[in-house]
Parts: sequence; C-alpha cells; structure tokens
Amino acid sequence: MSDNFTLRFEPLADDVQTVKEIIHSSGFFQEHEIPVALELVEEAIEKGLESGYFFVFAMDGDRTISYACYGSIACTKNSYDLYWIATHDDYRGKGVGSLILKETEKKIKSMGGRILYIETSSKPLYKPTQYFYEKHGYFKEAVLKDFYDINDDKIIYSKYL
Repeated sequence: MSDNFTLRFEPLADDVQTVKEIIHSSGFFQEHEIPVALELVEEAIEKGLESGYFFVFAMDGDRTISYACYGSIACTKNSYDLYWIATHDDYRGKGVGSLILKETEKKIKSMGGRILYIETSSKPLYKPTQYFYEKHGYFKEAVLKDFYDINDDKIIYSKYL
C-alpha cells in the first residue's frame, strides 16, 4: 500500500463526479444504481450531518480513489448500514478497500454503533465482494431469493463491532 493514501470524511462538491467515476470504473454497479449513489453525496453536501449519510474517502495525493457511505438504520438502537463502498479499478487489490472498511467500522464504533449490515448480490460477478466481506469478519446473515431479479439474490452480511 502506498504511503500516499490519506483519508478524509467530508464530502466535497467535486465528489459527485468523482464518485461517479469510481463506481463506473469498478464494473460492479448497474447504470440505474449510479444516480442513487450520487444522490447520497449530494444530500450530504447540502444538509451536512443532518442528512444522516457519513463518508470515508481514500486519497492518493489529490486524487480520490475509494469511498464508503454509511448511516444509522432508522428505528434501531445503534445498528448501521454500509450503503456503498467502491474503489477505482486502478487501485483494486492494493488494500484501499480494506483501509476504507476498517476506518468505516472505527467511525461507526466511535458513534456508538454496535453492528454493521452490508448487502450484496449473489451473482457470480460479486463473488470477490462476498469474499472481501467474509475476509473482514462479516457473517452471512440472510439470503433473500430473487430480490434484485430472477436468480439474483440479496445477501445480507453483518458484523458486531
């Protein structure tokens, strides 16, 4: 891992375009999902902490290369969702995703969070994603059959922090 990787936590106006580029480059997200990710960044910029969306961004020098978005789950006591985590394809396999995930867990724990939930697809494309979560101590909590589409189940992972 490069010594140049630094972290920041405040979304900036440029992050809307940067997040779009990161998500496109990853090859894991469909076109209809991208506006949802961008909307969360825009809302956090507009409303700040009031939005309920929190971010961890990884930087290589001045370049934003990875990010995670998370927030507390309404009507729960200290449960959190990881809404998005993505790393630019140029940086995959270099430990940036692990850095972002570990920092996200640390931030959630410092906010009083006790458990983090993550969801992903069961499609073969997402096997590396599933492995990534399992490697970081996440437990396969549930599988919702045909959730996203026929033969595309939703896998829900959890981890006590």
